[in-house]
Amino acid sequence: MSIKVGDIVKGQITGVQPYGVFISLEDDYTGLVHISEISDKFVKDINKLFCIGDIINVKIDGINEDNRQVKLSIKKIDYKTQKSLSMIPENGTGFKILEDKLKEWTKDKFESIKSEQNN
Repeated sequence: MSIKVGDIVKGQITGVQPYGVFISLEDDYTGLVHISEISDKFVKDINKLFCIGDIINVKIDGINEDNRQVKLSIKKIDYKTQKSLSMIPENGTGFKILEDKLKEWTKDKFESIKSEQNN
């Protein structure tokens, strides 16, 4: 992958922090979309927008070839002229569904174990 400043590429979210989203790109490039580069509007809770594992479009703002790190932006993508791009993450919710179901599954399993022990 030969990326250039200004390119719009797909990346996978590898981390979500209060200050931004970490993205993995092809060819071992990694980057950060700082919270200030997500939207022109106030972002109250970044965790409600992104989940680990989501695939999103990002714009390359800067490249550090020595570290293979990139500075990324979402808000600088012009979705009006780039009709083929989606503003919505492209694949599911990453591990969010597992997190949401974990308590339910754990409770069910404990009840099943207790039931087996009482028989």
